[in-house]
Amino acid sequence: MPRTVYCEYEKRETEGLDYVPWPGELGKRIFAHIGKPAWAAWLAHQTMLINENRLSPLDPKHRAFLEGEMEKFLFGGDAAKPAGYVAPEA
Repeated sequence: MPRTVYCEYEKRETEGLDYVPWPGELGKRIFAHIGKPAWAAWLAHQTMLINENRLSPLDPKHRAFLEGEMEKFLFGGDAAKPAGYVAPEA
């Protein structure tokens, strides 16, 4: 039976992650309080941030920016889209 958590992003019980997805205390917090659908939504948002802002995951400043945005996206609800971002039409 899959592990369930109360997802702080979705505000409901959902299937929990299979592993700690990020190092440190933030990773432990994500594992304990974020479900798989919310993590998938973050990964899509992160990809958009990397592409639109031309970020490099190897740059420590860019990683710090992404970590801050991850925390805002998953727990704060106030992560912003990049300046000038236009969503693709479905």
